[in-house]
Amino acid sequence: MGVGWIGRNRMEAIVNAGFGRVAAVADTSPEMIAAAKETAPDAEVVDGLDALLAMNLDGIVIATPSAMHAEQSIRALNAGVSVFCQKPLGRTADEVRAVVDAARAADRLLAVDLSYRFTEGMRAIRERIDRGELGKVYAVDLVFHNAYGPDKPWFYDPALSGGGCVMDLGVHLVDLALWTLGFPAAENVRSRLFAGGEPLGAAADRCEDYASATVDLADGTTVQLACSWKLSAGQDAVIGASFYGTGGGAALRNVNGSFYDFTAEAYHGTSRETLATPPDEWGGRAAVDWARRLSEGARFDPEAERLVDVAAVLGRIYGR
Repeated sequence: MGVGWIGRNRMEAIVNAGFGRVAAVADTSPEMIAAAKETAPDAEVVDGLDALLAMNLDGIVIATPSAMHAEQSIRALNAGVSVFCQKPLGRTADEVRAVVDAARAADRLLAVDLSYRFTEGMRAIRERIDRGELGKVYAVDLVFHNAYGPDKPWFYDPALSGGGCVMDLGVHLVDLALWTLGFPAAENVRSRLFAGGEPLGAAADRCEDYASATVDLADGTTVQLACSWKLSAGQDAVIGASFYGTGGGAALRNVNGSFYDFTAEAYHGTSRETLATPPDEWGGRAAVDWARRLSEGARFDPEAERLVDVAAVLGRIYGR
């Protein structure tokens, strides 16, 4: 459901991995449908979600605008269809909670495209932390600056998007911090949001294009994050996730401003050790993981509750 660039990319990943057959596609754009048919020539073209849900599908990939995610996911789950949805799953924690509850009630597999979890670098860092090689992690620094910003008008309407750069990019940062550390509870959240260089304040009709936040976790760790659209960063993107502990550090960083190439290193005092380098075809791995589990008969995964935890932190960054 939705075969723009990201929908087609995830579709291609599932097809190439061999874990599913694309039965049908739906989109409002004839051009996008034509492009999707190049990857899935046998797929039926239907006119929307109702038509998809009438086909007795095993699962549906939802890659539509954010305002539609929660409603479409719930409708699919209520119809007994497993869901893989683009982020954010909902514009608020309440919307995300409603989707997770629907997945539990239907006993269907729900996953969200939190794709940076699936980079080789983040996997290596998480394994190091799990093994205790960094000691007690007490500080996490995360950044995601996009020098361009979204190209669809709905991203800039908070009623449709749920928010600006925090909802678009900060969701990945919050998820990476909590996922890597085992989802400790967030105790205190402080933030500053800006639009066009001015504090956003209570403006309900604008989206933030720069945000910084500090999240104090129940395990004593402090997480600091910053994200932005259209920042003069001197390159296409600045993306990083750094973890510092009593026994060492580790960091994921993008290479030469790339949105896709990352290195990961472990730090020991002034020395460093390489954990991962490009190339790494990570973009579609979350979708492939969902399709694989679905093909193996997986039903509701209680880890979906963690999606609510991430959404709740985002809400507190927005002061909701």
